[in-house]
Amino acid sequence: MTVDQPTVQGILKAKKVLQNVIETTPLKQNEHLSAEFGAKIFLKREDLQVGRSYKIRGAYNFMTQLTAAQKKQGVVCSSAGNHAQGFALSCSMLKIKGTVFMPVTTPKQKVNSVEYVGKKYIDIVLVGDTYDDAKNAALKYVHNENKIFVSPFDNKLIIEGQGTVAIELLEQIGKKKLDYLFIPIGGGGLAAGVITYFKQFSPSTKIIGVEPQGAPAMYTSIMKNKVITLDKIDNFVDGAAVKQVGHITFPICKKGLECVVLVPEGRVCTRILQLYNLDAIVAEPAGALSIAALDFYKEELKGKTVACILSGGNNDIERMPDIKERSLIYEGLKHYFIIKFPQRSGALRQFVNKVLGPNDDITVFEYTKKNSKESGPALVGIEQKHRQDFDSLLLRMKKYKVDYIPIQENPMLFNFLI
Repeated sequence: MTVDQPTVQGILKAKKVLQNVIETTPLKQNEHLSAEFGAKIFLKREDLQVGRSYKIRGAYNFMTQLTAAQKKQGVVCSSAGNHAQGFALSCSMLKIKGTVFMPVTTPKQKVNSVEYVGKKYIDIVLVGDTYDDAKNAALKYVHNENKIFVSPFDNKLIIEGQGTVAIELLEQIGKKKLDYLFIPIGGGGLAAGVITYFKQFSPSTKIIGVEPQGAPAMYTSIMKNKVITLDKIDNFVDGAAVKQVGHITFPICKKGLECVVLVPEGRVCTRILQLYNLDAIVAEPAGALSIAALDFYKEELKGKTVACILSGGNNDIERMPDIKERSLIYEGLKHYFIIKFPQRSGALRQFVNKVLGPNDDITVFEYTKKNSKESGPALVGIEQKHRQDFDSLLLRMKKYKVDYIPIQENPMLFNFLI
């Protein structure tokens, strides 16, 4: 396959290739977000796409243009989930045998979905802790078994397929001037495709790339002016957590993005919950990235027309408790302490009656009395209704001489205990 740069002509060709395969996903103004930011905020709903993400656009465009001999060889992909589903769907549609390499940490819901849509045409190999571990294993397999690698983002045909999102978006926005476009970035394929098309048809639109704070691969690469491989990443936003962006996508994003915003994972969680509670939208962490980034542009967005690409909706319901927990901690509404309680009657009663505020709720309490000690530590989790209640809590703890350690300040201890 060629390593040439993606083109508008290639994106238009991909649109024709995909016309009977994918959904033209809706672009809808979100009333809650529009009211919150004083702007017209539109969501491009790729969570409603075939496979519940935009990834099938690139995978199918690539695979349908393989030669008969290449299709017979068989295809391989590495993915944290969404690309795997697009790949598996394409294999099933085109009747090509494929192998998917996924990190062991991939949510079970995504693994099951890949098995379901790929049917008899897909084998799944779970390996490594990150997307990049799975990618390395996949590339080794491709070399040893003479297979065709289907990149999730760093290939001209993949980028052009993913770039068809831009065609739909501009057709749907119509004659309105689109001032800002927020777009999630993992390896950069979607962003590179959209930038390529917008550069010709909507050059005045400011395109904002959005990455999770724990996996700033594109941000770091742009700062260093070269493709950087990160030593470690936070895999929570699994659809956008990569250690290295694409060599094709990097220069396109560097030149075409207004900037790259890094969004804390906790803020992403807050937006996931709001989308679900207010709009009944089930967004995965990577899908909510672009919407979570709006908070960093509150003043700039007033009175503007803005679009966010909601890139995917493959969220495992089993992750929701973790999502809620991360959101509460980020919003300053949940706190964990190790508190040293005197081993005497009434010590806990005093803490509850005197130290806790009227809106404070103990959600975790783990304590073991030791007879030979004058005092003993307890793990205490406290949930509050308002961020500002925390300072009052600390003042009361000081007043009543509570001996405590706030464990959220120590990530290793926090992750061990919680």
